[in-house]
Amino acid sequence: MSISRKTITAAAIAAIAGALVTVSTASATRPVDRWAATWASAMQQPVAANGTTGPNWSMTGFNHQTVRQVVRISRGGGQVRIRLSNLYGTTPLPITGATIAVTRDGASVEPGSVRVVSFHGARSTSIAAGAVAASDPVRLPVAALESMTVTLYLAGPTGPATFHEDGLTTTYEAAGDHRLDTSGDAFDGATSHSFYYLTSIDVAGGPTRNVVVAFGDSITNGHNSTVGGNDRYSDALAVRLAQAHRSIGVANSGITGNELINGLPCFGDPGLERFRRDALDEPGVRTVVLLEGANDIWDSEGPYGGCGETPVVAADQLIAAYASLVQAAHARGVRVIGATITPFKAPYMSAADFDRAEAIRDTVNNWVLHSGAYDAVVDFAKAIADPADPQQINPAYNSGDFLHPNDAGYRAIADAFNLNTL
Repeated sequence: MSISRKTITAAAIAAIAGALVTVSTASATRPVDRWAATWASAMQQPVAANGTTGPNWSMTGFNHQTVRQVVRISRGGGQVRIRLSNLYGTTPLPITGATIAVTRDGASVEPGSVRVVSFHGARSTSIAAGAVAASDPVRLPVAALESMTVTLYLAGPTGPATFHEDGLTTTYEAAGDHRLDTSGDAFDGATSHSFYYLTSIDVAGGPTRNVVVAFGDSITNGHNSTVGGNDRYSDALAVRLAQAHRSIGVANSGITGNELINGLPCFGDPGLERFRRDALDEPGVRTVVLLEGANDIWDSEGPYGGCGETPVVAADQLIAAYASLVQAAHARGVRVIGATITPFKAPYMSAADFDRAEAIRDTVNNWVLHSGAYDAVVDFAKAIADPADPQQINPAYNSGDFLHPNDAGYRAIADAFNLNTL
């Protein structure tokens, strides 16, 4: 389902909603999957590196190289599996081999924890263009908030790589085959802050329908939080749940720069288009936290990040889109928590631009809080607003751009949740 870059109408939103609900209803009778996502990353098409997120290898891909990626999972289990995506590939993706291990430090892993990952009983696999491959179960007991390392060896040329740009991580690369290495010595060269092909780690053993998916844009993705610090709001929420002894996983499906209605090629498919894939299809999902719209409001003001611009969007269009996603989730038996758009008043904005944008934000947030459309709401805006001027972010939570929170601000967002609503 592709969404035009032209102005989207209410009728078009309704048509998209109908398609989402039809697909969701058709999937509602599937047998319960014993797997539950414990970590996730929403995939994007390859884009050139930029000064904001640093170098990435998506345009060139890999050839006779090992890629080592470190993630922190949210809940534990007795078995694990990985899912690898070739969503934006144009040819089959050959995976020569893969391992998963418990992280030690940097690119090193704990000796004795390395497990070879297989696919349908084979150590190698080929993932069709546009497809996602789930590995076989791996016996590796893991605990909540444990760091895991996934290593992929790509012996042949991959072509441009499906990836997640603003990963806020350190991903390592080495020439040759180092998938079984426990030390990080071979990975002493170039690094990247992106994830490549790795779209999910799932666990088995424990409750099944117990995953909260954080879905949205850069605020969900955790933009401007500390690289490698696991300081997104979803990370802080996972910590709260673990401390409360709640066996609930948290999967982050945010994409920095993402829009809800229209799309720009640098910032992932529009939320309307990717909601089913990146939220409703996550194994074990029971609740989605929905936060999008700020980029729809602002991207129409001019070229965004060198990636183009999208049509002006009105508050009623955003509201119609939210309602369509809630309807699609409910058709699947998934709960939705609505989140308010956070403050964005900044000294570099003109008064006219801000007044236009703030009027949309105010209308949308009022609907989120009072419409009754959601199963629950969480007021992100109030959590990080400046008490002296709620139209701007609290200086204590400002990462420097007057839009994205710092680590403390993301923790304040996580603290705003009533855990009983999850």
